[in-house]
Parts: sequence; C-alpha cells; structure tokens
Amino acid sequence: MRLLCVSDIHGHADALAAVLATAERRGYTQLLVAGDLCFPGPKPLETWRRLTQAKAVCVQGVSDRALATLDIHNVRPRSEHERARLDRLAQTRTELGELILARLARLAPTHRLPLEDGGELVLVHGSPADPLEPITHDMTDEEVLSLLGDDPADVVICGGSHVPFDRMVGGVRIINVGSVGEAPCSTRGDVRDVRDVDRVRVGARPSAELMRSGPVTTYGTGHADATFVELRAGELWVEQLVVPLGRAA
Repeated sequence: MRLLCVSDIHGHADALAAVLATAERRGYTQLLVAGDLCFPGPKPLETWRRLTQAKAVCVQGVSDRALATLDIHNVRPRSEHERARLDRLAQTRTELGELILARLARLAPTHRLPLEDGGELVLVHGSPADPLEPITHDMTDEEVLSLLGDDPADVVICGGSHVPFDRMVGGVRIINVGSVGEAPCSTRGDVRDVRDVDRVRVGARPSAELMRSGPVTTYGTGHADATFVELRAGELWVEQLVVPLGRAA
C-alpha cells in the first residue's frame, strides 16, 4: 500500500492539482489529507471537488472547523488582517454551500489505518493528544511526547505547522507532511515564522485560524509539499516531495 499524504491545502486547488499530477505519474493507492482543506485560498469549491473525485480520506483541521461552526457575528477582529480573514471566511462559506459545510462539520479529528505489518497509522491535523495543536519541527522530544497522548499509534501523519519533517520520538514515527497551499517559502504576501499564527479567540481556545500570510488575493511562485508513505518488506519508506508551482498556483 502506497499512501500519498498531504495537508494544509487551504483552498489552493491549482497547487493540489500539481501535487496530484506528480503523484499520479509515480502511482499511489490512497490519498490521505490532514486537514485545513478549503480556507482561505481562491478556489475552495474546486479543492473540495478534487478531493472528492480522488476519494481522499480527510480529517478536520482548524480552518475546517471554523468554516463549519464559527459564529462570525460574535467575533471582533483586532486588525484589518483579521477583518479580511473574517470576510474571506464568509465568502468561502457562500462558495461551498450548506451541504459541503455540513460535511466539513462531520469530518473526524483523527483517522486510524491498520498497516500491513500489524502496526497502525493515525492521520491527524495537529497531534494525537490535541488535534488542534500541531507538532512542530523545532519541538524537543519532551514537548512532542506531551502531544502524542496515551495511544498515538505507531506512525503519526500530521500537518498544521506547514513545515515537513520526519522523526522518531518514544518509538513513534512522526511524519509532518508540510503544506500544499501555504508552504513557508511559497511566498504569498508577507511570510512570517510559521509559529506566528494569527487567531481570533472566543473564550480560552482558538476558534478560528485566520491564516499565516499576507492579503487573501496575493499569490506568488513557490512549491507544494507532499509525502509518499509505503510499507516495503516490513520497513516503512517515506519520501517527502517538493512540487514546483507556477504563478497560477
């Protein structure tokens, strides 16, 4: 079984198309998507349709939950940047329609997949202990262990941080698959440290991630991340891809 694993598409359907075209030339069995599917990019509906056509297994990310559940009338933006994100959230809801929003609301936070060697893989946007809290490349082993929880599976496929990495902590293989739509060096407006996430907060927990970079309609050249995961003769093979993008992506 050869898995194509991606995350954080953020409505960039052209970047997703480039990744799928590259992967189809190589061949894969199943598409796994670790959340943040449709917001705030320019083509949320096309993104959803491509994922549906590909029979992708998707879990819910922070922006997916915000699209489906956030009451934007109770959120007060603290800056023009956040106001633009809220406006784009409303536009994206209109473009997707109620049926798709309901499906986003029903996406599970995790998906577990048995492996051919008897092990188990878990797909999650953030981390097994907290699907909204990402595991980042610069965390210590102790910080990572606190996010693995009591039953993390043998392999964790995750996103959220937009920075790909592959490491072993506490006997668990953690593979962050980066971002299709907002990889940090895919400069779309002002790029910040990936940990500098603007959030609108309602209560004690983040209720909407208003994205990381620049104006909604500003795009540039760069790349999209993707990862192949395959079990060969009892050994897990991981290949992390960098797919070049043109200006339209």
